[in-house]
Amino acid sequence: MDIAIPLFDRFTALDAVGPYEVLSRLPGHRITFVADRPGPKTTDNGMLTIVAEKALADLPRPEIFVVPGGIGTRAMMRDQPLIDWVRGAHETSRYSCSVCTGSLVLGAAGLLDGLEATTHWASMELLGSAGATPVSRRVVEQGKVITAAGVSSGIDMALTLAARIAGDAVAQAIQLGIEYDPQPPFDSGSLDKAPREAIDLCRRVERAVDEGEPVRV
Repeated sequence: MDIAIPLFDRFTALDAVGPYEVLSRLPGHRITFVADRPGPKTTDNGMLTIVAEKALADLPRPEIFVVPGGIGTRAMMRDQPLIDWVRGAHETSRYSCSVCTGSLVLGAAGLLDGLEATTHWASMELLGSAGATPVSRRVVEQGKVITAAGVSSGIDMALTLAARIAGDAVAQAIQLGIEYDPQPPFDSGSLDKAPREAIDLCRRVERAVDEGEPVRV
């Protein structure tokens, strides 16, 4: 079974690598990073490059695809080759998935019309304008469309997907294999829990990154 993860400049590393780490452990599945053309794509912080092995046209009908998020998704919402690829892949896919603002690309392709979906908390309004009904859940399943909230939730989405494909026992074994047992030092991973100071700082950083300005803490 082919699993495709499309890359583009300014994607978020963990959005792609988190699901890759989980899904690569499924027996009998091939994961391929694809892009407009084979070659390197740089993450949103400019500090990491991942090489796309194939062009989108080389893998037009994967059984599963996962669109990562990142600042680059704003441009990708208007990137016709990627939008056309997502639409075409969705016609025959077993599962069509996204992490973080990758759901904006699904929305731009018309995949989320009338469906509940999630994204990074800072992009909920934009998700609504892309045709979805935004909901604040870590993983949202709507038939074969599965969306995940911000960044780290891509691991949760991938484990959910692994369970749907291979059963709970396999998904649990994968979770144990990667020792995914979060015990963060702070309980501030959502708007409902984070202190106001952390929320304001995060918004400033997000705004600076989005506008390409220096980040000042």
